[in-house]
Parts: sequence; C-alpha cells; structure tokens
Amino acid sequence: MNKNKLRIRQMKNANIKHACDLAIAREARQSLDSTLARLNVQRNGLTLNEAAGRLEEYGKNQVATEKAPHALVQLVQAFNNPFIWVLMALATISFFTDYLLPLRHGEETDLTGVIIMVVMVTLSGVLRFWQEYRTNKAAEALKSLVRTTATVMRRGSESSQPVKMEIALQEVVPGDVIFLSAGDMIPADVRLLSSRDLFVSQASLSGEAVPVEKYDPQAEGRAATDEEDLLNKPDICLMGTNVASGTATAVVVATGSHTWFGSLAKSLVGSRPQTAFDRGVNSVSWLLIRFMLVMVPVVLFINGFTKGDWTDALMFALAVAVGLTPEMLPMIVSSNLAKGAIAMAKRKVVVKRLNAIQNFGAMDVLCTDKTGTLTQDRIILEHHLDVHGQDNEHVLQLAWLNSRHQTGVKNLMDKAILSFSHGSKAVSGLWRYRKIDELPFDFERRRLSVVVADGNNQQKLICKGAVEEMLSVATHWLDGNERRPLDEAARQQWLAQAEGWNQQGFRVLMVGERELGDTPLSLPLHKDDERDLTLCGLLTFLDPPKESAREAIAALHEHGVTVKVLTGDNATITSKICRDVGLAPGEPLCGNDIERLDDKELAGLVESRTIFCRLTPQQKSRVLQILQQNGHTVGFLGDGINDAPALRDADIGISVDSATDIAKESADIILLEKNLLVLEQGVIKGRETFGNIIKYLNMTASSNFGNVFSVLVASAFIPFLPMLAIHLLIQNLMYDLSQLALPWDKMDKEFLRKPRKWDAKNIGRFMLWMGPTSSLFDITTFLVMWHVFAANSVEHQALFQSGWFVEGLLSQTLVVHLLRTQKIPFIQSRAALPVMVMTGLVMALGIYIPFSPLGSTVGLVPLPWSYFPWLVATLFGYCVVAQGMKHIYIRRFGQWF
Repeated sequence: MNKNKLRIRQMKNANIKHACDLAIAREARQSLDSTLARLNVQRNGLTLNEAAGRLEEYGKNQVATEKAPHALVQLVQAFNNPFIWVLMALATISFFTDYLLPLRHGEETDLTGVIIMVVMVTLSGVLRFWQEYRTNKAAEALKSLVRTTATVMRRGSESSQPVKMEIALQEVVPGDVIFLSAGDMIPADVRLLSSRDLFVSQASLSGEAVPVEKYDPQAEGRAATDEEDLLNKPDICLMGTNVASGTATAVVVATGSHTWFGSLAKSLVGSRPQTAFDRGVNSVSWLLIRFMLVMVPVVLFINGFTKGDWTDALMFALAVAVGLTPEMLPMIVSSNLAKGAIAMAKRKVVVKRLNAIQNFGAMDVLCTDKTGTLTQDRIILEHHLDVHGQDNEHVLQLAWLNSRHQTGVKNLMDKAILSFSHGSKAVSGLWRYRKIDELPFDFERRRLSVVVADGNNQQKLICKGAVEEMLSVATHWLDGNERRPLDEAARQQWLAQAEGWNQQGFRVLMVGERELGDTPLSLPLHKDDERDLTLCGLLTFLDPPKESAREAIAALHEHGVTVKVLTGDNATITSKICRDVGLAPGEPLCGNDIERLDDKELAGLVESRTIFCRLTPQQKSRVLQILQQNGHTVGFLGDGINDAPALRDADIGISVDSATDIAKESADIILLEKNLLVLEQGVIKGRETFGNIIKYLNMTASSNFGNVFSVLVASAFIPFLPMLAIHLLIQNLMYDLSQLALPWDKMDKEFLRKPRKWDAKNIGRFMLWMGPTSSLFDITTFLVMWHVFAANSVEHQALFQSGWFVEGLLSQTLVVHLLRTQKIPFIQSRAALPVMVMTGLVMALGIYIPFSPLGSTVGLVPLPWSYFPWLVATLFGYCVVAQGMKHIYIRRFGQWF
C-alpha cells in the first residue's frame, strides 16, 4: 500500500496546469451532443475503416510509462551506478597522475592503469546495457502474452448493424463506443452515454478507497454539477480507474498520452517507488562504499608514511578502491533476474515486474482465494431445490431469467445456470419475458436482481444471491403453491438445508421473487427495491477440488510458505474444500468479526487462523496489511474484481490470464495456468535467483576485504609495495570475469527450503568473518616469498609481487567454489558447468600472465618452478581452513547466506 500512496502523492503534486487544455476537460464543459458531433461519431459506434484511420492518426492507446526507454537511453542509464562513478573518478585521477603530470615534466608516461579501469567501466556498463536491453525485450514479449481487452461497438460499414467486439486495449481510439461492466478497466478518458448503478473505483488516481457513483445527469434527471475536478464529474470516467459495479456505455474522448492519466504519466516516467528489492541492493551497495571510504585512506597513509613515495601510495590506494568496488553487481543482478523471468516463462508464468522474482522467493505467506485455485474453476449446477429438498422447475426458471437478463459480469455460476438450462423444456416458454431493468451484483449486497415483464406486461423482480443476504430481505417463502410468512422456524429450516449442502462441498445460492403486477417500480432500480421477497428455492453448485492442490500445498509448506485462504464464501464450504486439499481449516475468522477487532487484536489472530471467510475487498486488504506489519512477505493469488485491492497491497500480487482486467493490471505476476504447483516452482526459482545474487555479494565483499587486510599487513612491514596498482587492477578485472557465469549456478536444496530476504547485516558480518581467512594465507605467501625465495629487497620486489599476484588471484577465484555452498565444494556440492569453465580459464590465465609479454610489460617476472608446490600447499591449506570457518560461522550465527 505504501508504494501506491507514494505514487498517488506524486501524481497529485505533478504539474497539471495544462489539464484544462486536455480533451476530456474541454468535453466536460460541453453538452453530450456537442461531444459526439466533435468526435464525428454516432451512438452506434465507428466503422472498421474509421477506427483504423483514427488508430493511425492518434496512435496506440498507450501511456509513457508502458514503454521501455530508447536503446541509447538504456545505454546511458547502464553507466548510472555508484560503482561506475567510483571507477570513472579513479580513472580520471590516474590519467592526471600517470599521464598528464609525467608528460608535463618530460617523464615516462603510463596509461596501462587508465586503460584497465576504462575497460572495467566499459565491460560493466556494456554488459549491463546488453542484459537490460534483452530483459526489456523479453519483458515486452512476456507482457504480450497477457491480453487486456475492451468491448467496443463497431460496424462493418455505414449501413451495417453494430456488433460488440473484444479488442486489445491499445487499439481503442477516440470516438469508440465502449461497454463497461464490473471488473473492467476504464481503457481511456470517456464520457458516459448511459449507465446502470455504475460505481467506479478511482483509488489509483485519488487515493480514495470508496467507489464513486457515475451517471449522466441529464439522462437521470439529476442536477448538473459545476465541479471543476474531473474526478468528481459524474459523467466522466478516467483512464486508470476501474468499474466496481454496474454497467455503462460510453464514448471515448481521449486515448494514450492525451488522457488525464497519460499527461501525468509523462512526468512520472522512471519515478516508480523503490521496492524492497531495490532497497536491499542499495543498502548493500552503500555498505561496501562506506567500507571503501574508510579503508582507502588508511592504505594511503600507511604506504605514504612507510614508503615515502606519496604518488605511488596514492595510485596504490586508488587501485585498492577499485578492488573494493563490486562493479559487476548491476550486471549480475540484471542477469539473474532476466534468467529467472525467462525460466519462469517456460513454466507459463509471466513476470510483469522483474524485481517481483525476489519477492517470490522471500514470500513466507501465500493468501489465496478459494475458487479456481483450490478448486477446478469448473462450476456446474447440480440441484434446483425447494425448501423440502426436491428439484423444482420454478426455481430453475427464476434462476434462468435472472442469469439470462443480467448484463454485468457473467460469473461462473451464471454460466453454469445457462449451460444447465440449454435445451431444457423448463425454460422454453420464457423467451416471452423482456428485461425492464437490473441491479448488478456487488460485494456489499451480495445479490443480483432483474425486473422482467411477460407478454401481458406483468412485471416481477427476480433476485438471487448468498443465503444470509437473501434471508435479510425476504418476508415470505413458497411452500409448493402456497406463500407462507418467513418466521424464525422457516428461516432456520432454510439455513439448515443450505448448511447441509455446504458441508458436502456445494456452493449454495438462494432465489426469490417479488410480484409487481402492472404497477412497476420507479426506475432506475435501487437496492431499496430488494425487499418483501418470497423465497422460492436453492441452487447448489459443485466446484470440485483440484487434484494438484493437495500436492502443491504440501510442497509450499515444505518450502516454508504458509497458505491462508481469504474468500467471500462461507465458512462451512471453505472448510470442506480446505480439508479435501490437505489444509487444516481450524477455526475460521469471518468478516463481521474482523470489523469488530482493532489492529492489535487482529495481529494475533491472523497468525493462528487459516481461513478468513465472508470478506469484503477492504477486509482482504486489511488482513494482508496486518500480516505485513507482523514481518511477513505476503503474496496474494486472486482473479476477481474483489481481489484487486489485495493484489495491489500484497508484496507480490499473482493473478491469472483469465482474470478480470483490473486483477491482471494490479498483479506483478500472471499465471497462464491456474495451478498452485506453478507457484511452488516460482518460489524455488525466486530463491535461486536471489541466492545467486547474494552469493556474488558475499564472495566479493569477503574476498575484497581479505585483500585489503593483506595489503595493510604487507604495507606495514614490507619496504616496497606488495603489489603495484596495475597488478591489483588486472587481478580485479580477471576476478570479475570469473563471476560472469554465476547467474547460471545452482543453489543447494537446503537454501531453497526457507524464504530468503535481504540481510545487509549478515553480509557485513560475513565479510569481516571470512575475509581475514584468505589474508592468513596471503601472509603465508609473503613469508614464503621473503624467506624461501629471497624476494626481500627492492631489487627483487618484482618476484615478490608476481608470487602474490598468482596466489591472490587463484585464492580469490577459488573462493567462488568455497563460498558458493555451505557444503564441501567439489565433493558434496559442485558448481554448474559454466562456473567451472569460467573459473578454470581465469586461474589458468592467472598462472600464465607472469610468463607472458603482458606480464613483463606491467612489471611481473616468471616464477621458478619450485614456487608451485608451495602454491598448491597454500591453496590446499586455504580450502581446509575456509571450510572449517564456514562450519563455525554457521554454528555461531545459524545461517550462511
């Protein structure tokens, strides 16, 4: 919810002085006839040729935030990173000290260090650009799999009859006549032509959770308003809002960037609030930068005072700063996220926002609706019963009339009624009825009513809905052909029968009627007209549990994810379904009870309860927010209109391709299959992705700290630099190359069993704990070079530096295998083949460099063959000690990564 509040605040604070010049603002001040005339459109819509021409004229119905930046912009942004800034600053300083100043004094110049740093900057930036460019392309391709549509009225030609057509949202053009119903996104800025009990949620623009009624004042006979705020205009609906209930037809006034939302979106490109993932990366990044700002001056002053050459000391300190900079972090992060998204796409999971992958892995509570996730989403009408439990044709006829004539969202139960009745003799004579008006379903009333009239103009109101809500507006019940008062005994009889079917796993709706005769209700129909009903019977629906649900829930539990069911259905049927899929229902918590609880009381109950039933959309969001306040990373799986607020408020919103428009737009991840097993695979892939990122950070931080610690020791006791600045730069470049294969590495199964979150404190602790381990063997190498190979004077410093260069690079590269797992490397846990190949090549190249022309150019010398047994012994000792430190660390702190 915080990210939405911030976004709303940004939109309110944006510069919108030009709003009065927008098309929708101008049209709001004109009559409806003037709007239709200006748009050159009739109420029966555009022809196909007109629509095609307008699409070419106005462009696609897209706003700025939906497009990835141009490739050149992405290239520039790839270099916008604190580590890149550090390297650029160091390269600039090195250019002055190694080239310009010596050139001015007629001394020998050396651009090697500058070249290496420029190569590192270029490598990091270009790799990041290429990865993110491919990622954006892949993301667009994945998003195209999720199709959000609008219903428009189009004609083949001027003389053709108009027909309803489903078109992609991007193809809506000014002048289109569109149809709106509950769950639809408003596809553009529109002006209403007609409406029925239309309520629009404008929370995405105004921040107000309560839906606002929209209507045409002239058609409804209401007084027009002089309100200047477009959001408060009763006949104006803006892009970015959605229909909460009711139906309407409207004419599109503006699309894309010409809409009110689109004009604001231009000023908000790139201003998306940071996610927990972004904050985690940044916290670790600045931890390393702060560490560098402390350590580099220490290295500078020690070498300056002990060696007396401040220029060399400065260059060496700058090289240490480069060595401490994990310049490959952005590329490693992008590669991991992109690889995770592509892998999930193969499992029919579309990732709309890449950072959501990490939240997937961090999720420890999954809240889900019941229908279609725990059940097969294949509802069939089983019974149409009177109060005595006998099939009754009159009940079926009323249900058919209600479902046939309602024009809101045809939910699965409406479809089941119409499918069951298809070809039935019971409904063959009902075509004589015509619809007078309707009152669409909403999640507060939980009822749907239509008024129909027969051939003699005798009208009746037919209402169907949830049992308790129907009982609350009924006064009589039908016993055979006799109409009886609904007393308490009859009420309990109806409730008992519904409860009995619920316990068998059936969903139950109640049907009632109110005879109006030839004295019709005043229109439009209002919720107060749902009164004095006569209850006629029950409809029972079966939605069997999914066969995969039991296995999936067990797998999620095994991986540390608690499943909770948040539903608008009643407790009995929800408990039955939960037991069928292996989920212990416990004591349900109902919406009415939640309303009476304060946040502190609810915070305790959400931990212990599994089923939350009879919930409104606002209550679903409240349960999620309380779980988040308790420290959980919460996912929500839903597909309905009533799920949209919860999808927005969850840490990771998950929906399906068959969901309502608003649900798909609100979600971070779209499942192309409604299958909980896919979720379990997504959780594992999220943890793998996050694990490889953390792996890189831990390796780099500890290895770099170990190097700096070794430098401090050597600088204090050795009369020359233990390694030249250029050596450190080459070593760092090669180590970075060895990390490029990490996104393809595997994670141990033990790591994947629990949710994982950012922990900058553990990374800092890991760095301080494991870093000095490598320093111990660096010091051993110093002693070997000093005493065994007599590299103990300025004349022999090149040999000393060559020995440490090879040992330092090999131990740094070997650390990839040592620290990537808490197990014994190569024996209990082997790295993926790309990692093995890349690290092997880097180690072989590191040994070769002192013998190569490059080595002689940068001041390295060939090592004697007697050095290599000492090298093998040193590296073996390092492996043994590092493995021991790993076990001590895990025992002491209870975690590895």
